[in-house]
Amino acid sequence: MNKLSSTLLTATLAGVLSTSAIAADYNFKFQSSDPAGDKNFQVQKEWVKRVEAMTNGRVHIDLLPVGSIFKHTETLDGIKMGILDGQITATEFFSGKDPAFGLIGNTVGAWSDTQQLLQYVNYGGGYELMNELYAPYGVKFIGGSTTGVESFVSRVPLNGVDDLKGLKLRAPEGLVQRVFAAAGAAPVNLPGSEVFTGLSKGVIDAADYTVFSTNQKAGMNDIATHPVQPGFHSLPLIDISMNKKKWDKLPADIQAILTVSVRDFAEDITTQLRIADQAAVKAAQADPNITIHNWSAEERKKFRAIARTQWEEFAKSSSNAQKVYDSITTYLEENGLL
Repeated sequence: MNKLSSTLLTATLAGVLSTSAIAADYNFKFQSSDPAGDKNFQVQKEWVKRVEAMTNGRVHIDLLPVGSIFKHTETLDGIKMGILDGQITATEFFSGKDPAFGLIGNTVGAWSDTQQLLQYVNYGGGYELMNELYAPYGVKFIGGSTTGVESFVSRVPLNGVDDLKGLKLRAPEGLVQRVFAAAGAAPVNLPGSEVFTGLSKGVIDAADYTVFSTNQKAGMNDIATHPVQPGFHSLPLIDISMNKKKWDKLPADIQAILTVSVRDFAEDITTQLRIADQAAVKAAQADPNITIHNWSAEERKKFRAIARTQWEEFAKSSSNAQKVYDSITTYLEENGLL
C-alpha cells in the first residue's frame, strides 16, 4: 500500500468512527479513575462497547483515562459543570467533599468478598443511599461494582493484627489510615505512583495498594516478598454515574439497558480480576523468594473489631456519614456478617 492509499484509508476509518459517534442519539464523555494501560480501564472500555451494541448504536460513550480533563478527586465537579457527562471511579475519592463517600466507598474491614458488597449495593440499600448522597451534585448513581478484596504488600512477615504494631505502611488518607493507626501501625502518606520506590528504598515496609495480580505484574511482590492474600482490609466501591439531568432525558429502555449493563460490568470485572489473581498467586507460589500469608478467621475478626471502632468515629464526621454507618452496620448484622 502506497503512502497516499494509507492516508486515504486512515482518513476513511477516522470518518467512520466519527460518523458512528455523531450518528448516536446520545453522545457522552466519561472519565475513569484508572490509567489507560491498567486492566481495569480495558474492562471499562469493553463495557462501553457493549453499551453501544446493546442500544443498537443509540448511545456512544467516549471513555477517557484518569487525569484527562480533571483530577480523579474532581470528576464530580466536572459533571456538575457539564464538562463531563459521567465517571467510572472509586467513590472514596470524594471523601474530601463528604466523609460519607469515604465510609461507603471503602468500609475498611467490612466485606470478605465481592458478592457481599455487591449484594449490599443492589439489594441492601446501597443503591438508594448512593443516589441520595449524589443528589446535591446533580449526579445519578447508575450502579456499583468493585475490583476485588485487595492484597496487602509487605516486606516483612505479617500473620495477624499484632504484626501491624509499629509497621510503616502506605495507606490513603481518611478512614484507611485511621483504622491502621488504631491497629498500632504507622501510616505514611504516599501517592500510589511512589509505592514501588518507597518499598524498594525502605521508606515503607508495607502498603495498602490493590489486587494481587496487579501487584504481581508491577513487581511489588519481588521487592515486598511477604504479601497477605486474600487481603483482610480493603474492598473499594467502584461506581458508574452520570449527570442526573441527562439521565432523566434518556428513554426508559436506555435507562434500563444502562442499569443492567453496569451489573454485567460488575460481574465481568470482578470475575476477570479473580481469574487474574488466581494465576498470579500460582506464579508467586512457585517462586521460592515469595511467601504468601493468609490470615486466620480469628485474626480477620480482630481487625474488623478495630475497624468498627473507627467506622463509629468516622460516622460522627457528618450526618450523611452517620446514615452510611447505620445502613451498612444494619445490613451486616441482619445478614450475620458482624
